[in-house]
Amino acid sequence: MTGVMFAGLLAIGMPVAFVLLAAAFVFMFATGNFAVLDAIPQILFSGLEVFDLLAIPLFILLGELMNSGGITTRLIAAAKLILGRLPHALAYVCLTANLMLASIMGSATAQIAVMTRVMVPEMEQDGYSRGFATALTAAAGMLGPVIPPSMIFIIYGVIAQVSVADMFIAGILPGILLFALLVLLVTLRAPRQTVHSENAAPAQPADPWRVLGAAAAGLLIPVVIVLGISFGVVTPTESAALATAIAVILGVAVYRALHWRDVSGILTRTALNSALVLFLIATAKVFGWLLTYAHVPQELATFLQGMTSNATVFLLLVFLLGIGIGAFLDGIAALIIMVPILLPMATAIYGIDPIHFGVVICMTLTIGLLTPPVGTGLYIAVAVVDLPFLTLVREILPFVLVTMLVVVLIALWPALTLWLL
Repeated sequence: MTGVMFAGLLAIGMPVAFVLLAAAFVFMFATGNFAVLDAIPQILFSGLEVFDLLAIPLFILLGELMNSGGITTRLIAAAKLILGRLPHALAYVCLTANLMLASIMGSATAQIAVMTRVMVPEMEQDGYSRGFATALTAAAGMLGPVIPPSMIFIIYGVIAQVSVADMFIAGILPGILLFALLVLLVTLRAPRQTVHSENAAPAQPADPWRVLGAAAAGLLIPVVIVLGISFGVVTPTESAALATAIAVILGVAVYRALHWRDVSGILTRTALNSALVLFLIATAKVFGWLLTYAHVPQELATFLQGMTSNATVFLLLVFLLGIGIGAFLDGIAALIIMVPILLPMATAIYGIDPIHFGVVICMTLTIGLLTPPVGTGLYIAVAVVDLPFLTLVREILPFVLVTMLVVVLIALWPALTLWLL
């Protein structure tokens, strides 16, 4: 009964957080166990009483400050300057700019929204089809949840009780591999996607050194985040606070693009976006507790053990399961539901490192951003550029397949995630 109601509420478009909470109440009435009612407030609160979760609103605030403070536009300008003389330069600029922003934002949806608005019109002017330009920009946004800092890695670290810093470091090589394969795919596809390739090089600025200098100041933010965490100087939460302070200084004193009139909008958007994510985490914690109470993890463990005793096969089954669930459910919600069920099996039964498992499942679920019917990243992109949904689905398929290939490679070779630890 609970499962039918869960699927029905999702089908009519109810927000996932409310669906998870409603499922808890239906379970309570169906079983007659009203003691659950007393536990729900405590579980909701305990789900958020974790220091590492403070990094989420801080990184969301950092992204808002970057956009309003002119940091994003200066990083894109530097990428154009460096790569501007290559054939089909704007396609590589799009990927490189996304790589730089991924090391700051940590959110695919925010990155897709920003970069689609900036890059697609320019790529169209240089002869790229709107479908290809939008697909490339949306796919490059997948670097956001992989390159540190990553919001979904933070959430996994909290749920799995593993080091968020280790998760960030483990994402570096997979992120570089994904970037490299996307570059290869663009090299193969871009020549067939431009109408007049002679215009594919962006105009060079009159003062290139000034452009590079302005971007270098902005790149101080990812340097502080990545190196600070990698060498153990700061925690992920402390790095987010430090990076936010740097973004304020750059926006106000260096670029002079951040003004008092912007503050209320920045803080309002940060509060709303943070509330959405954190409320989802809290309600999913309740749902996960109910699954454990109903012995779902034990039953699933018995079922999967009957299918395979091989760790690699188990990871590939998790990959297929994650692709299916991620197509219908928000990635963060799916993560919070799946990890308490699958992680104990992965570590205790199959001997899989929890960091390795985390990278595999996080990357798998983020693919759902680009796969229908939910495909949040797809809907964001088509809303920004006014493109038919099915056109984008068709154009983005090769990029999705490349991302899936990266996840499979990571599942097969754990060293891709664990080598730097």
